[in-house]
Amino acid sequence: MWSRREFRFDQFRRQMFERGDLKYVILEQLKDKPAHGYELIKALEERFGGFYAPSPGAVYPTLQMLEDMGYVSSVQQDGRKTYSITDAGRAFMTERQPQVDEVFSRMKERWGAEWGPQAHRVMHELRNDLRDLGRSVASEARHRWPDPEQQRRIRDVIGRAKAEIQAILSEQPAAKV
Repeated sequence: MWSRREFRFDQFRRQMFERGDLKYVILEQLKDKPAHGYELIKALEERFGGFYAPSPGAVYPTLQMLEDMGYVSSVQQDGRKTYSITDAGRAFMTERQPQVDEVFSRMKERWGAEWGPQAHRVMHELRNDLRDLGRSVASEARHRWPDPEQQRRIRDVIGRAKAEIQAILSEQPAAKV
């Protein structure tokens, strides 16, 4: 149907963070409250509007490394490890403040301060609308499959919507005054 490249999502395929950046993001997230790995993944996914979520293969080894370094501690709760930042982790973040600021500055530059919430809202609405449309078609198809002319018209509507959305996404943003 739609390829990521058509929607210009190819920019999101790039590695989100430079080597070593994820530890700063995880420690920053843990400054607010303890969390287990899955919670960290979901929090970052929400922060980036659903367009980026670090893989468990990146998060759990980073958490283990941070624990080995003494920057986080963990406790077993309900069969899961819950991680908390330690005093050493807070000191590390303070010592590395210029690097931390640079990581978050790059993230803000790439995503913008409001990009995540806006994208999340758009993607949520799109997901709901497409789900509702699919249910509507499936419901009607259980009673009677659309005839070939109706099928053609449905494909035409979807094609026009796709083309219009692609045109909007390819527009250059208005210059900020």
